[in-house]
Amino acid sequence: MANVFDVLKERGYVAQVTHEDELRERMEKEPITFYIGFDATAESLHLGHYVQIMVMMHMQNAGHRPIVLLGGGTTMVGDPSGKTDMRKMLTPDQIQHNAMRFKEQFERFLDFSSGKAILVDNAEWLLGLNYIDFLRSVGRHFSINRMLSAECYKARLDQGLTFLEFNYMIMQAYDFLELYRRYDCQLQMGGDDQWSNILAGYELIRRVESGNSYALTFQLLTTSEGIKMGKTESGALWLDPEKTSPYEFYQYLRNVDDRDVEKTLKLLTFLPLEEISELCRIEGAALNTAKERLALEATKIVHGEEEANKAQEAAKKVFGGGLTEDLPTTEFASTDFDEEKDVLSLLIETDLVPSRSEGRRLIQQGGISINDEKVTDIDHAIEKNDFEGGSLLIKKGKKTYHRVVIK
Repeated sequence: MANVFDVLKERGYVAQVTHEDELRERMEKEPITFYIGFDATAESLHLGHYVQIMVMMHMQNAGHRPIVLLGGGTTMVGDPSGKTDMRKMLTPDQIQHNAMRFKEQFERFLDFSSGKAILVDNAEWLLGLNYIDFLRSVGRHFSINRMLSAECYKARLDQGLTFLEFNYMIMQAYDFLELYRRYDCQLQMGGDDQWSNILAGYELIRRVESGNSYALTFQLLTTSEGIKMGKTESGALWLDPEKTSPYEFYQYLRNVDDRDVEKTLKLLTFLPLEEISELCRIEGAALNTAKERLALEATKIVHGEEEANKAQEAAKKVFGGGLTEDLPTTEFASTDFDEEKDVLSLLIETDLVPSRSEGRRLIQQGGISINDEKVTDIDHAIEKNDFEGGSLLIKKGKKTYHRVVIK
């Protein structure tokens, strides 16, 4: 079996790593315990997290032990990385609710039986810390000058960096130290925007415990233009089928830019590299076969084979001119249309647009059709007579379809 470190490099995951040769040799000799942290800032994981989940699955399949670290403690502070403003403050109850939802989702991807993977919440050790003791034992190892040179802080200095957020790097570093002590966790992994935070933990372990530790970051999921993938007009592409349906998930990946197909196949599926190269050898319209394979394989991993097949079949029916029950659907009570509903309200209530201004823009650009009729008037009203057999079909752009049903 190939060394999983080589697999991760060949598939394009690895961005930065400490002691590359040493870590590769360490992975070759025996299993290593590693962790990735996930702050519970929302009710669901999203497409960006999916890259990290794929790394964890590759590692576990190769015999290494993943630790999923839920950020019940760190979420209360908020990571400033990549943010121009302070993150929204959540209540402890909201954070715990989100963390439990994360736990349910991770159980779909990783094998937690017999200690093959561990799930732990950093609230266990962070919430009960004595602040003075913590400063004396951990804070003394951090240089303010060094911290301010980190990209996650430097980018925020002009907009304003709160002292609350300034503590985040120290807390994340302490997480690594705590996991090293509890579980002999020697490797922290994460997105490349976490490099400074991960390095802080790696250095803390070496200073405090004189122990071996390693840091590895992987590429963020971006388009060829450098824009983060997974953002849609209605919000993030969630891994929860209640927030983003399997069909919507499938369609998003089915519609990736031609330039991103090969990279995305390597990162989001387990298809062999030889097969990916063969799929992407062709260009133009023939590349749609590779896009369909990407969408199908990734949707299988996230939502299961049955839902993936249904999503693919639904897509074929829609583009073949047929209406299907498997389309994303919003149900309304019949009484909701006793009076006319304006089209902008309907677009918002079906999550097709995030705001009325975005709805106006789409209509003015000819991007909305209802029952195959293009909507040209932003004041267009929907009434019961528009529902053929109790449903109508909204088309946004060229490839997004949504069914509305009244009962």
